[in-house]
Amino acid sequence: MNRRSFIGSTAGLFAATQFGITAQEKTTPKIPCAILGLGHAHAGSIVKGLRNSPDFALAGICEPDDGVRKAHAAQTLHADTHWLSHAEILQNPDIKMVAVESDVPRLLDLGQSVVEAGKHLYLDKPAGTDLPQFRALLDTAKEKGVLLQMGYMYRYNPGFDFIRKLHGEGVLGDVFTIHATMCTDLPQSNRDRINFHKGGAMLELGCHLIDMIVLLLGEPKKVTSFLRHDNANDDNLSDNTLAVLEYDKAMVTVDISVQEPYSGAGRRFKITGTKGAVTLMPLEPPAAQLSLRDAYGDDPKGVSDVSFSPLPRHIADLADFAAAIRGESKFAYDYEHDYAVQRTVLRACGEDV
Repeated sequence: MNRRSFIGSTAGLFAATQFGITAQEKTTPKIPCAILGLGHAHAGSIVKGLRNSPDFALAGICEPDDGVRKAHAAQTLHADTHWLSHAEILQNPDIKMVAVESDVPRLLDLGQSVVEAGKHLYLDKPAGTDLPQFRALLDTAKEKGVLLQMGYMYRYNPGFDFIRKLHGEGVLGDVFTIHATMCTDLPQSNRDRINFHKGGAMLELGCHLIDMIVLLLGEPKKVTSFLRHDNANDDNLSDNTLAVLEYDKAMVTVDISVQEPYSGAGRRFKITGTKGAVTLMPLEPPAAQLSLRDAYGDDPKGVSDVSFSPLPRHIADLADFAAAIRGESKFAYDYEHDYAVQRTVLRACGEDV
């Protein structure tokens, strides 16, 4: 079996260039930013990412919910946090970008306040559960001329970058199936956190995979969801879920469950076409197996393993967002893609939208 390494295509190369650049090495002034809300599962990593970013200067954090704020303020991570009010963030003209990291039910309300204030928005995933409200947020962002970056963590993952490169160049031929799985193992406290919508596990984790699927294949013609409660926990959480996305000449499955031991190692994304297939497993840090009918450039005929340069989360996405805010490059993800993803996510969660 052949082996080779892959740095990446556009996003991966950009990330590799940015990785390791310290704030002291950068000469471009940092972009003042703030964080609004801390109830999201990704909030801690975004706090660290913005504090360590060579592109952004974190002016402070606001958690409008006093109970949530007090719980987070007691953590070591927030020992030096400068706490701001909601109004102080929105009314400060120097703050150009706000990352909304609240629990999912509050994301859209807080995000709307940010774009109405004319500030660029980093909105963590998924985009709530009210599609018309998300449409209104997108329309306001467009009207105000501000950018929106969704917190989908695989958009800058080198493994998915590799898949997108091969698919975009036609190396895989006509894609006819994708099998994607992203399971986890949740304690009861985390089950309670995601049990506010019937989509449950699919809403919480399936959105990441659906973002990639829509990037590759567009919106599906038909979505069928299976939302089951199969664990012994005494709640009504949809904890064993499956979505089937149908296209004219392709069928895609996304399965998400929340009681799989050591689940990270088994997370997988397999895309298959008439000329080849890529199996990404695990997803983080990514490793891939490539199968091709014919050699293509450095990719040999047959089965080969592909390794990737390590890239921590929030290196490339924040750098790319900063470059777009400065006008140095066009942001890769537009409002309509984000809307198509959210509509597909909600369909996968059993919503008729």
